[in-house]
Amino acid sequence: MPAVPMLRRRALGLLMGCLPALACAGPAAPQRLATATVTATVDGLSLSDIAWLRRDGFGLDSATLASYRQLGRARFLDAQLAGTDDTLPPQVATQIQALTVVNTPLPDLLADFRDSQRRFKDMPAGPDKDVAKKALQQYRRGLDQQAAQAELLHAIYGGDQLKEQLVWFWLNHFSVYANKGAVRVFAANYEEQVIRPHALGKFKDLVMATLTSPAMLVFLDNAQNVKDKTNENYARELMELHTLGVGSGYTQADVQQLMRVLTGAGLAPPKVAQRAGRFGRERLGYVRDGLFVFNPTKHDDGDKTFLGQTIPGSGYAEIGQAVDLIVRQPACAQFVSRKLAEYFIADQPSPALVDAMARTFQNTDGDIASVMRTMMLSKDAAAVGGQKFKDPMRFVVSAMRMTYDGQPIPNAAPLQNWLQQMGEPLYGRITPDGWPLDSASWTGSGQLSKRFDFARVIGSGRNRLFVSGDGYAKSNLSPGTPDLQGSALYRDTVAPTLSDATRDALAKAKSPAEWNTFLLSSPDFNYR
Repeated sequence: MPAVPMLRRRALGLLMGCLPALACAGPAAPQRLATATVTATVDGLSLSDIAWLRRDGFGLDSATLASYRQLGRARFLDAQLAGTDDTLPPQVATQIQALTVVNTPLPDLLADFRDSQRRFKDMPAGPDKDVAKKALQQYRRGLDQQAAQAELLHAIYGGDQLKEQLVWFWLNHFSVYANKGAVRVFAANYEEQVIRPHALGKFKDLVMATLTSPAMLVFLDNAQNVKDKTNENYARELMELHTLGVGSGYTQADVQQLMRVLTGAGLAPPKVAQRAGRFGRERLGYVRDGLFVFNPTKHDDGDKTFLGQTIPGSGYAEIGQAVDLIVRQPACAQFVSRKLAEYFIADQPSPALVDAMARTFQNTDGDIASVMRTMMLSKDAAAVGGQKFKDPMRFVVSAMRMTYDGQPIPNAAPLQNWLQQMGEPLYGRITPDGWPLDSASWTGSGQLSKRFDFARVIGSGRNRLFVSGDGYAKSNLSPGTPDLQGSALYRDTVAPTLSDATRDALAKAKSPAEWNTFLLSSPDFNYR
């Protein structure tokens, strides 16, 4: 095999050659489909089918392909929009359930976190405290890493790939930063119990679920938003980033009025948080659900004028009224629809598509599944020659799905490390706007070099994905160098779409590992 620097120059030369297309309004990604036609079929699949499936999921595997062939596009889409297929391979499901952040009740996890912080703080300075500091840092990193591993395993192996993409989209849209306070404690719960159950439901319900989640309450400081000592961080971002968008007509006065509505919505005190169960109004006006609590003694109970409407002081009910006002704004339908179309279809989706999605949003009271149906049944969703350059999450997950085609991995830890190196770690965005998902944000030379390194490690089979959790004992499940070139998945879904430049590069590969590296590094694989 040639030296790695030579391999990198070959692969990066191929990929860099495509990037000028991003800077102009050209009709398609570089030289895509030079020898193919849209009507060509491979074992019953047209290029339109392949393009549609690439937008529908993170990446193709044989199980998805078989289901699509059996059901056809409409029934396949119906099954996905039902949102009921969270099935995982048994080994993967067991692996996720074994994670401490998943199998430990949230109040206990929070109590352990607070106790570890308190014990360290109370230790006298000296060598023992230095050792304890390293242990505490490792413990904190472990919480982040486990939460990220759970989401990545769902994304790679989840049976409903449209839903899996939506879970990631909403996690990024309602972004939280794990390294702030106790957010890392709540991250896995945020994905499993807040985002996932609402990913295809009513948008208002999703907003309310994130609003009352411990992760969001801590990250955007509403846990500290109480009457006479207010904090408008969450109220501002709720409208600017989550629902309406900049320039949609709301004012700073609206932000302040929403802030008043949200006073008293926070976390249960530590002793209350450890009590089991869920209860409503044990005392007049108090509301609690898990770690969320609405405390009327900390709420500004005066009337509010918000988005041109009066919200009478009525405690917790004000929050639902305010959120209902927000999501019924035409600006909300447009903003959410545009963000979805930008992620799934193109950096600059057609106004006609966005308008159609927004009309569906308004006509269905913000039903996400209906909006997705409008988008996925549009001609844009099946257009060949897409120009979306995969962000690191899509790149890593699609490479895993293509390379291992449903084979479980015993060690998911390296996946988060690779995302970290590519600049898009899960729960790692400091600012609340989420990671940028436009193509141009991920096409720098450093990014492409990291993608080559990842492609080489995955393509060679020499990685730690098949090393047991202790980091030393080799798993007997290691498949060696994957045979991508000989797979039916490659033959049916990738080979028909390759440009002449990529075919020429693959023909020059000196080994299966090098061939895999070139394929995963190619513009054809990095675009969707």
